[in-house]
Amino acid sequence: MEQTLKITNVLSDPTRYYIYQYITNKHKEVTVQEVAEQFNIHPNVARLHLSKLEDVKMLASDTQKTGKGGRPSRLYSLSDEVIQLHFPYRDYQLLAKIAMQTLLSLGEPAKQALYDIGKRFGQELIEQETNRSPHFNEPLSFDQKMKIIKNAAIMSGFHPEFEVNEDSSKVYFQIFNCPFKEVAESFSESVCQMHAEYIKGMFEALFDSARLIEKSNILNGCESCSYRAILSD
Repeated sequence: MEQTLKITNVLSDPTRYYIYQYITNKHKEVTVQEVAEQFNIHPNVARLHLSKLEDVKMLASDTQKTGKGGRPSRLYSLSDEVIQLHFPYRDYQLLAKIAMQTLLSLGEPAKQALYDIGKRFGQELIEQETNRSPHFNEPLSFDQKMKIIKNAAIMSGFHPEFEVNEDSSKVYFQIFNCPFKEVAESFSESVCQMHAEYIKGMFEALFDSARLIEKSNILNGCESCSYRAILSD
């Protein structure tokens, strides 16, 4: 409870909250000077906000030598700590681990069911997002389909980035935040495969077929989980 109060107190300051959001969406380390310029505040004020976010373990920092002598530059990034606010206390991570261990104890049929249901949830997410689209019940262009997928990925907390090739047949898809990371660390193969099926389901809800090729994985020390989606429409 004490940590929860500390976090809510830190985030109660609007500037500090928006600084955290900025760093979350940046996907890269930031400096005090960068934050000061972005929010039009004095560097000392920026440093104070960043320090308070670090105090509650929402950010982590490291120093980097500039090569020009003088004081090393301090770089701030999102911490690996899981921040959860529940009133009263809930432990859904423990529940997820118990559920995964139980499911996987049932063998290959249960594992396949996990993948199938993951894909179905991805498809249902896109269907919900499509129903909210102003183009609902109209034939969708490629750009409109991608906008739906992007919105759904943001809503899923992926912190995504997309890059489409010239003929729109391939999409390079990066995820900078894995919502299942803590459970995946204990059940990496099954959770990562389920997550891939979830993403595949998202694409297949709008395209005739989607072949997903994993290029990198956060659990292997990469900065993102990235995929190449080969599409046909």
